Amino acid sequence: MSDMQPILPVNRHICSEDHWGSTLMRVVLSEHSLATKEGFEQAFNVSKIYVHNFSYKTFNNDIMLIKLSRPALLNANVQPAELPDNNTPPLRDDVCTVSGWGVTQIYSYYLSPVLRAVDVRLIPYCTYYYWGRITSNMLCAGSRMGGKDSCQGDSGGPLICNGKFEGIVSWGISCANPYFPGVYTKVSNYVKWINWIIDKDTQ
Repeated sequence: MSDMQPILPVNRHICSEDHWGSTLMRVVLSEHSLATKEGFEQAFNVSKIYVHNFSYKTFNNDIMLIKLSRPALLNANVQPAELPDNNTPPLRDDVCTVSGWGVTQIYSYYLSPVLRAVDVRLIPYCTYYYWGRITSNMLCAGSRMGGKDSCQGDSGGPLICNGKFEGIVSWGISCANPYFPGVYTKVSNYVKWINWIIDKDTQ
């Protein structure tokens, strides 16, 4: 769980990035401290994974849907994420929140022992920062002054904007660099795919 932070669209499927994926993975929901067992955790095996034509060259379609071995118990700590829909206003320069257990200092090898979150702002026209490498399936967020970003170890974590699950931590150059904002998978482009898989699995 320290390398990937999934998010729960429904009580038996979780969504994350597709850097890697295997049915041998173990998923823990309601995790907070990696060092301490707090009694709220729910651990699951993985019964199936779904990928979406992920490109290791461009990181396009960096999304994976994971089917848990059993339904999660929904409670105060475990709730489904709200996906964007046709009524969701278009994103512009909204302030969003990203969370994860990634490193808190550049060039550090030490993950955060507890879940952390930071507010970042969506950055339009991100293709100018990355020389055309940003596809229509990506969005960028960070701080124009630097200092706020996701980083190594946060991959797969959620970007929440106005209460909606809008992004998945995907890639970037360095961390918290004002010239290279974090790059996220644009979840709104995959809602039909996510719902199609969930519907198929529940039939």
